[in-house]
Amino acid sequence: METPFTLILSEQDKAGMADIVRAAIERGLVEKEKSGRLESEPSGVLAEPLGAFVTLKRQGRLRGCIGTVQGVKPLAHTLNDMAQAAAFSDPRFAPLTAAEYADADIEISIMGPISPCPGPEEIVIGRHGLILRKNRRSGLLLPQVPVEWGWDVPTFLEQLCRKAGLPPGAWKDREAQLYWFEAVCFDLPEKTRLP
Repeated sequence: METPFTLILSEQDKAGMADIVRAAIERGLVEKEKSGRLESEPSGVLAEPLGAFVTLKRQGRLRGCIGTVQGVKPLAHTLNDMAQAAAFSDPRFAPLTAAEYADADIEISIMGPISPCPGPEEIVIGRHGLILRKNRRSGLLLPQVPVEWGWDVPTFLEQLCRKAGLPPGAWKDREAQLYWFEAVCFDLPEKTRLP
């Protein structure tokens, strides 16, 4: 039986993450600076090597989403880098403007461990995110995506194929590798952004 991913985040932890993400984006907007500079050295959960995604939305539509599935540096640095990348370097979008940032919704996803998915019958919508790899192509969908779109498991798998640039049903191929993971996700609270 799979053990659920648990990461207890206090309101202080979430506030610290929100501050890092907002500061990273605001530096990029005001100073045009895309550096990894942080105000202070991270501690607690922010010092742990965890993967994370930062998602930006405007009026319910995706505006940028970049992340890393595995942590190779402290979470604070990962959040800083992913926030700047989601805002300014997502190849699907032009760099975020100050006007767009003013009404953007921001979501953070902290990644749990990745492991091979035992089979589609085990996938739980809203709990599991998926990664598909085949022939140098890969796609990832976070756990909240099928919930937002109202997908069932078969639709989730087909959309994963699409995200990977693979034909429908490619997840069934013997050469395909299907992985799953869990994530702790939360929206940043509303806050006055740029002065």
